[in-house]
Amino acid sequence: MIRKCFVFLCLSLTLMGTAVSEAGPIELTAKSAIVMDARTGKVLYAKDAEEKRYPASTTKMMTLIVALEHGNLEDLVTASSNASSTEGSSLWLSPGEQLKMLDMLYGIMLISGNDATVAVAEHISGSLDNFAKLMTQKAHAIGAKNTNFTNSSGLPDPNHITTAHDLAKIAAYGYKNPLFTEIISTEKKIIPWPGKDHDRELYNENKMLWLVEGGNGVKTGYTEAAGRCLVSGAKRNGIQLVAVVLDSDHMWEDSVALLEYGFKNIKPVTVFNKGDILKTVKVLEGKTDTIKLVTNESMVIPISIDGSDQFETVIEAPNKIEAPVKAGQKIGVVHVKYNNTEIAKVDLLAADNVEQRSFFGSVWGSVWNFFAFFIKNIS
Repeated sequence: MIRKCFVFLCLSLTLMGTAVSEAGPIELTAKSAIVMDARTGKVLYAKDAEEKRYPASTTKMMTLIVALEHGNLEDLVTASSNASSTEGSSLWLSPGEQLKMLDMLYGIMLISGNDATVAVAEHISGSLDNFAKLMTQKAHAIGAKNTNFTNSSGLPDPNHITTAHDLAKIAAYGYKNPLFTEIISTEKKIIPWPGKDHDRELYNENKMLWLVEGGNGVKTGYTEAAGRCLVSGAKRNGIQLVAVVLDSDHMWEDSVALLEYGFKNIKPVTVFNKGDILKTVKVLEGKTDTIKLVTNESMVIPISIDGSDQFETVIEAPNKIEAPVKAGQKIGVVHVKYNNTEIAKVDLLAADNVEQRSFFGSVWGSVWNFFAFFIKNIS
């Protein structure tokens, strides 16, 4: 039996008692911009965010996602002549050079190695075209419907397009993968350089890692056609925000302004704490008739300060279970939904041990229940 209850009313009341004023308008130089909560997908500010533009090297977010989902991190990736001759920013791969997949991915995200993106694409899909199709399919699957990729690097192509909103969705999806988050938030990485007497020292080109509190991603980009582009992220108090600026004259300043605006307009609210009792379940053949189900961790969700958000919790647990039951045993799950989409879930655990009744205890229980029923019906 699934029990549903709406929680947006209590969350709104919590926010009404918080003295926070809404941030004022933002002045940006970017042609398109957006700041979005990664967990819910709620847009906190947007400027021409649905307008199709060139993504430049912010493309590499999807290259990383596809590589993590389709590649083997321990594989040795060989750079073809085609890969090593790729124009633009480079990891300086030599034809025939081999690096582990994971090292290639760091080279892609920290110093924007175009050559590494082609090597990875050819290794996973056999060709750049096939890999680009995988990228586009994945983009559409996660809701980035206005995106089309023709390459893995972001080099100019009239058909290689996206929107600020789509890039925010792609980054938000990426943050669900801990390794994606680890790679994009790494400031420095040392990887091998076969044939040299020293290793490669990679320094992340994304200044947002230290320009804003909680900065943890994600990717810079520039071509003459795209202008200066930046997808950035920051996490504070459990809230992960994503900001995107496309064709920006001052991408660092624009991105800082967007993230600060976002954090002023959203607050963490605790829906329930670890150990809260959310349901009582009947226990069959147990020495105790019922058992309480408690949350195994706290749940904090991001709420707009205007109180307009509507969340729903759905408790999924049986109404009765059979003994024995062990304390800490998973019995159910509580789901938290935003706009009918699940954004989080927490396990429900048995609060105590419940031993199974002995044979004589079961017989006595049956006799007692019979007499109780008999007395109730004759009185």
